[in-house]
Amino acid sequence: MTLQFHRAIEHLEVWSATEDDFSFVITYETPTGPGFHGRSGYVASWRPLGDCRGAIKVGGSPFRTFATAEGACNRMLEYLTEKN
Repeated sequence: MTLQFHRAIEHLEVWSATEDDFSFVITYETPTGPGFHGRSGYVASWRPLGDCRGAIKVGGSPFRTFATAEGACNRMLEYLTEKN
């Protein structure tokens, strides 16, 4: 399974995807300017759907490219949905 990200907010760099009862979000952050502030890069996070707790940052964030952040989200989804 591969997450299919779509732009969630038109004027901000925010993408989201859902799969197997999990929600994933990738945002682009910069130290200055409009949008989210933080270290420059793509920050990925996840949380279970229907859960009121906050999101959990995907290890390695911020990533240099969107593709790297997307790959990290896909690996996290694989880990979360492993059948033992």
